[in-house]
Amino acid sequence: MPPRIAPGRGAGPRGRGPNTRGRGAARGSVPVAIAEHVKTVGVKRPGYGTGGRTVDTIVNAFDIRIPDGIIYHYDVFIVLIVMMDSEKLPAKLNLELFNRLQMEFASTVFTPDAYDGRKLEEKDRIFHPAVYDGRKNAFTRFRLPLGPNDSREFKITMEREGPPSQAAPPPKVYQIKLTKESASFHESGQLSQDNAVLTSIMALNIVVRMSPNLAFPFNSRSFFTPENKRSIGGGMEIWRGYFQSIRPSQDRMYLNVDISSAVMFKEGPLIERLSGERLNDRDRFFLQRFLATLKVSVRGQSRIRPIHKLTAQGANKTIFTLRQGSTMSVADYFRNVLNTRLVYPDVICVEFASGAQIPLELCSVSRGQLMRKQIPADKTKPVLEFSKLRPEERLNSIRHGLEVLKHGQSDYVREFGMSVNPEPIVVQARILDPPLLSYGQGSKQPKILPKNGQWNMLDKKFYLPKSVKSWIILVYEPQEHFGKLIVDKMVKTKDVGMNVEDKQPQLFYEHGHGNITDQLSKACVSSQQKKKQPPSLIVVVLPEGGHHIHTAVKHFGDVKAGIATQCLKSYLCARAKPHSKAISTRVNVKLGGINHVLDKSILNDPAIPTIVMGADVKHPAPGTQGKPSYVAVVSSMDIKTVEYIASTRVQTGRREIIADLEAMVIELLTIVKEKGRKAPVRLIFYRDGVSEAESQHVLDRELPMVKSACKAVGINPKITLIIVRKRHHIRTFPQRGEGDRSGNCQAGTTIDKGLGHPTDFDYYQMSHGGILGTSRPAHYSVLFDENNFSADTMENMSFSLPHLYARSTRSVAIPTPVAYAHLACNQAKCHYDPRLNLDFSDTATQATGSASAETQLEKYKSEYKPIHKNQAGLMCEFEGSHHTSSAI
Repeated sequence: MPPRIAPGRGAGPRGRGPNTRGRGAARGSVPVAIAEHVKTVGVKRPGYGTGGRTVDTIVNAFDIRIPDGIIYHYDVFIVLIVMMDSEKLPAKLNLELFNRLQMEFASTVFTPDAYDGRKLEEKDRIFHPAVYDGRKNAFTRFRLPLGPNDSREFKITMEREGPPSQAAPPPKVYQIKLTKESASFHESGQLSQDNAVLTSIMALNIVVRMSPNLAFPFNSRSFFTPENKRSIGGGMEIWRGYFQSIRPSQDRMYLNVDISSAVMFKEGPLIERLSGERLNDRDRFFLQRFLATLKVSVRGQSRIRPIHKLTAQGANKTIFTLRQGSTMSVADYFRNVLNTRLVYPDVICVEFASGAQIPLELCSVSRGQLMRKQIPADKTKPVLEFSKLRPEERLNSIRHGLEVLKHGQSDYVREFGMSVNPEPIVVQARILDPPLLSYGQGSKQPKILPKNGQWNMLDKKFYLPKSVKSWIILVYEPQEHFGKLIVDKMVKTKDVGMNVEDKQPQLFYEHGHGNITDQLSKACVSSQQKKKQPPSLIVVVLPEGGHHIHTAVKHFGDVKAGIATQCLKSYLCARAKPHSKAISTRVNVKLGGINHVLDKSILNDPAIPTIVMGADVKHPAPGTQGKPSYVAVVSSMDIKTVEYIASTRVQTGRREIIADLEAMVIELLTIVKEKGRKAPVRLIFYRDGVSEAESQHVLDRELPMVKSACKAVGINPKITLIIVRKRHHIRTFPQRGEGDRSGNCQAGTTIDKGLGHPTDFDYYQMSHGGILGTSRPAHYSVLFDENNFSADTMENMSFSLPHLYARSTRSVAIPTPVAYAHLACNQAKCHYDPRLNLDFSDTATQATGSASAETQLEKYKSEYKPIHKNQAGLMCEFEGSHHTSSAI
């Protein structure tokens, strides 16, 4: 457990508390009952699950020994004296300044005359390094002599280098203020979710990160090394990195270590970033936005400075005024004054904050700079490919990362009495039995037991198949054979129970540069005139890169016309291997059908009507102004919890709490009520995308909105609220003989012992089979539970729901309503008329100024159109896929 933080002045005695050294308690010795006085954010753990087959599983976590003494906490404030406006300085610079403070400028402050309660002789006094997070928090193993107020200011000077022909500019002077903070710590073994405990864990994390953060480029919790990197073009490369975080569990503290990756600016001549083509104003603006704040050095100088902007013209046309009042071009100045003839005088210059303009060809990108902007869309694929490692490869890389971290050689880790076991921990997991699935009448296999999250449609009919009465095909490819291919595939849907009544649909060949909406509208009118009824389905064959066509098709069908649409990728649907069953799983639900259901489940017990909801929020890229966040709440409509409907909204960007949640839940419950559903006795609400730090906000703000919505429609169900997280770094690795074909843990692998929170009700669960790379389990945290579910009930429910994903014969990684909410958020751009030409790219131009950003945001809100009434409740908004397919 974490060390005690030193109490502030006037606090109680500093008793040393229980000794927490060693390996921790033995497995099975941790009691399930949690002491009454212990505070939790969510539900206290009711017990441990017992269902399933028990297996031992390797986790990328390492036992860590922690100190049992006192750690002192200090607030750090660093400012450049000439500014004195508390402008945030880069964390890397802050770390360098703090390290110079304790190593050079004030080393005596960090060489105590008393340590660990003992007065030291002069000869016994040695330097004891402090650790610092680069922002506001520093920690030491002894009390710093900062005077009677426990606060002191220090000044540090940093010399600067000027151009060769000029005198060096005056040094920069920084002021560092250290102030002792007050904190406390509770008994080891019964951790409350309070600031003291969180501060203790933060201190330990800063200790293990101090050495690598000083040596390598880093972000919040990962650092990156150049030993394993790959160029991806455009002046960028990917570096392999290592994530580390200390976390508490029921019987241990452990260090979670994982591999990570980051896009870096490639070291070398800046001019290589140019394509060789002349830049127009738009290209130059995007290049300037890409390069802004990038640090470069100028040939012949060691000083490194960030780029402020780019000049509008080349060096031979960029004119500036010299000190004596005459004017000269940048190219002439370098040739005549600095005796440097430019190779590319017509290429633009970079401009620094000081106003200095330097030809691009003389600038070089400094090594180790993280690209903190959104990754360009064309670089996403190579980044993902670089990040994917098979389980065995990932575990070996993690082991290597522990060697790179060198915790045993870190002065900071040793100073704080910590040590890390180099072997990953092995925890007890359970592989749950899969749920039994039911298919429709006429199936030779009406019931199927998935194997490792997979099954197939062989000899099965849909539970509720639908018919296609009239339909049309639009092909955005020149090949004429596509029409017959599509008809053949659709006719084959009879194998799964569907009936395509129209065997000769109208076929239209179009080009993607025309007005897609007009093309679709004319095709529908033509079909209605010929078939004497409107089409119930539009099938569209998309060319490579036809994303704009897809968006226009979905807007036309889902928002404007109220007709089901199915887009097919041409390069996949033209293959010999049939995809009719993959297509049919999507088309059937869009027409109101049901593919399969759970045979028996706590979710579909008619005696206890249950509604299951899922919610997600999709945010714009960090730093983007004027772009909204998109919200989706999804609800089951039927007693079998397989039919879902979505409510979507637009809200202020980067805001995690769902502002209109009450109205959205009322909207969904009203629709369910109008369909004649019996009033639910239970409401299970899965919330995606919420960090641990935001859990309390969800309880305080979103839960009351769900309760108010239920009251507004006249129902009073017992509510259970569960957070589902996928953005974490826990990975599980099977022991020999226990993995699936991909080398991952099997679907159903559940861990609630030895890895979960010490007091809160949580568990990790792998609900899907592996495909590529190392699978990531979902992390479930139960925040609120009026239904008093046992651990087994909760874990089985969360494992069953991913098998209801209608569009595939594979279970997904998270419960189906959450997966649908995620897809509905991704479909947000389809709610806008494509003719508006709104920008949905994450790398779009950022609005300048709050007024401009607000105006832009309001436009996104006002132009957002609801789903067509004909499509409401037909699961048309759940587009996209968790798996590769010809159908999208």
